[in-house]
Amino acid sequence: MKSIDTAILILYLVSLLFLGGVFFKKNKSPNRFTLGSGKTPPWVVTFSIFSTFVSSISYLALPGSAFSGNWNPFVFSLSLPIAAVIAVKYFIPLYRKINSPSAYTYMEQRFGPWARTYTASCYLLTQLMRIGTILFLLALALNAILGWDLFWVILFTGIFVALYAVLGGIEAVMWADAIQGIILIIGALACVFFISSSTSGGLSTLVSLGMAEDKFSLGSYSADLSLPTFWVVLIYGVFINLQNFGIDQNYIQRYMVLPDEKKAKKAAFWGGMLYLPVSAVFLFIGTALYVYYQNPLHSIPADLKGDQIFPYFIANALPVGLSGLLVAAIFAAGMSTISTSFNSMATVFYIDFYKKFSKTQNEAQTLTVLYAVSFCIGVLGISIALAMINVKGVLDTWWKFASIFSGGMLGLFILGIATSKRSNTLPIIATGVGVISLLWITLSEYFPRYSFGVPLHAYLAIVFSTSLLILVGLILFQFKTKND
Repeated sequence: MKSIDTAILILYLVSLLFLGGVFFKKNKSPNRFTLGSGKTPPWVVTFSIFSTFVSSISYLALPGSAFSGNWNPFVFSLSLPIAAVIAVKYFIPLYRKINSPSAYTYMEQRFGPWARTYTASCYLLTQLMRIGTILFLLALALNAILGWDLFWVILFTGIFVALYAVLGGIEAVMWADAIQGIILIIGALACVFFISSSTSGGLSTLVSLGMAEDKFSLGSYSADLSLPTFWVVLIYGVFINLQNFGIDQNYIQRYMVLPDEKKAKKAAFWGGMLYLPVSAVFLFIGTALYVYYQNPLHSIPADLKGDQIFPYFIANALPVGLSGLLVAAIFAAGMSTISTSFNSMATVFYIDFYKKFSKTQNEAQTLTVLYAVSFCIGVLGISIALAMINVKGVLDTWWKFASIFSGGMLGLFILGIATSKRSNTLPIIATGVGVISLLWITLSEYFPRYSFGVPLHAYLAIVFSTSLLILVGLILFQFKTKND
């Protein structure tokens, strides 16, 4: 990196640390740490929700997918409005009524203590692995762009994010998210402008040549459930985005920081909708790079994979200053997701475990617990990321089995909303059926003789398991009513 690139990156990092210090002075209670002052501007919360959704994975993987294939991943974005509307109409009023910093308080009210402990534990496990994964992928990207050692990138990023997230609480995280969201959008748009200006004929040439190569295709419209067709990705996107915006603590906590329900709904809806055009920009970068590298003057190594194209372009083609901005944007995309997980995991541990089982309610001591838990989360997240460096196949395995960690959480929440009936036992049975079906679909490729000849794409695991959990639960409740 040139001196100006380094200066841009340092300025960005120092600004985040300054934010943490500013809000650290104001964090005098657990409530302030987890929910803030109630005075955070709605636009900041909107950008925080957006930045939570975007990670360095999106920033690098989407251009790679469009470069190697087409715009099939954009179908996932098209499902966002459906999930956002459902979350705004049904989930946000529910959480505002309960008035708890934790999403999983609702589970105890509906199905008993086991449901709260189960869903909160699933969330903590999932987020811990997510922190480690994003730290590792961020390090891989920066190693490809700058040659920085994986170990030191993971260690530095993990410690740095922990510092401002732990010091500043939810308000520092949200303001940092807003800054990071703006940086990554500016970086992406600047990249599109540079590629367009470097291509003869500009933007129109990129579009026309991309269309000629069918690079803007959204995928096949066939009914084959074993392929990532338009319909498979769309229905998968609805379920995943509903899981994000409906039951994920990272988002629910932001619904609670605003003073009224109307502002919370607007922030949630527009925070999700903002991802729609931004993801299109990410994908367009991939398509533009495909056209850009068709020019013999812009050669690339023959063995370069799709997700390595954008880092290679940043390192070898962008001018001084712009490359520093893009590196800062990649940092921003990763840090925004990690810092959110830090604070939300600490909140869940405090509300759903410590506060529930501890008799000590002293605010100063509780605040110390929140800081200590955040520190431990940082250590564990860094350790998982470092383990991924030397253990081959861990990352691929994690992506394949990530949905299992969620363990039917979405289905359990929807079951709670879909029926007003109460029972502690019946939801356990329904959850068991949902988790077994999830395991069956996920593991069927390893045990083909037990797959019953049903070819399903891995995306459909959460779709079928969640639907089955809800269906079984409703049938059991209906059967119970008839026998009462």
